[in-house]
Amino acid sequence: MDDNKYGSRNKRGDWKPYKLSTNIPFFDWPFSITKNLKWLLGIPGYIVPWTFFYGLIAVILWVYFTPPIETLKNFHFNWFFYLLIRNLIITIVCAGGLHFFLYIKKTQGNAFKFNAKGMEKNNKNFYFKDQTLDNMFWTLFSGVPIWTAYEAFSLWAFANGYFLGLEWNMHPIYLGLTFLFLPLFREVHFYFLHRLLHTPLLYNFSHYIHHKNVNPGPWSGIAMHWFEHILYFSGTLIHFIIPAHPVHAVFQLLHAGIGPLFHGHIGFEKIQIGKISIDTHSHAHYLHHKYFECNYADGAIPLDKFFGTFHNGSDESQEKMVERYKIRMKKMRST
Repeated sequence: MDDNKYGSRNKRGDWKPYKLSTNIPFFDWPFSITKNLKWLLGIPGYIVPWTFFYGLIAVILWVYFTPPIETLKNFHFNWFFYLLIRNLIITIVCAGGLHFFLYIKKTQGNAFKFNAKGMEKNNKNFYFKDQTLDNMFWTLFSGVPIWTAYEAFSLWAFANGYFLGLEWNMHPIYLGLTFLFLPLFREVHFYFLHRLLHTPLLYNFSHYIHHKNVNPGPWSGIAMHWFEHILYFSGTLIHFIIPAHPVHAVFQLLHAGIGPLFHGHIGFEKIQIGKISIDTHSHAHYLHHKYFECNYADGAIPLDKFFGTFHNGSDESQEKMVERYKIRMKKMRST
């Protein structure tokens, strides 16, 4: 597939999509039922492929690779360790697979790749002087264990009635819709957490680890400081007040765990599989890593628009961001 039909490449070889980033049509005015149905039910759309993809994996994990609810009532390191190994395998397969095909084997070359450069090597900013190894360290030795800790707690809390649990045979419609609600809730949770992490104290303590990845790759997705992981995966605690089923905790944490590998950090706007291409919707978050001052949310809900930090990829957005940065720097110098 010719990526020149979908974007342009500068002299450095960096690719930029023609299509500008947009928020979901639910917040557009006048409200359009047709646009919203197309966004929700279209292919591609909100449900297919990505929400369905994560939901299907979560259901498989819950049914076949999660201990029975009776076992979960009593915490034991045996089943915690089982969940940890399970989640490590998922992460290694997803992040490792994407990295192997896109960055080692380079099956689609630089087609749809935002930054022509590869992952950093011989760079003292990273552990082992290697961006990929650094990212793997934070992901596998901090990210996945903390993800698993939240999952173990959530399943234990559902099993013992501390989280508000419902049964599918009694509330099938509500529980089905919960699969659609949770990714949007996760974006709101992520936005405000992300803004907090960009305050000087927390940025210098933890978030700088993630932002070393100016040119992120699949392993960069949850390559974060342990403190940031504790905050990042905390969204599942919503089930203290929002009723759900244990499978939703699996889904929510899976979405947070492997979602950033496919979206925002993969480095490509499209993944090519034979003659098929799948949108990753990664450009908006790539711009956040590149410029730091924009796109704190993932782009579905217009929080960045509301707070004046949205960059849709246009020259106009670039100018607004630069002007905002100049004003902030001027204020800092005057204090």
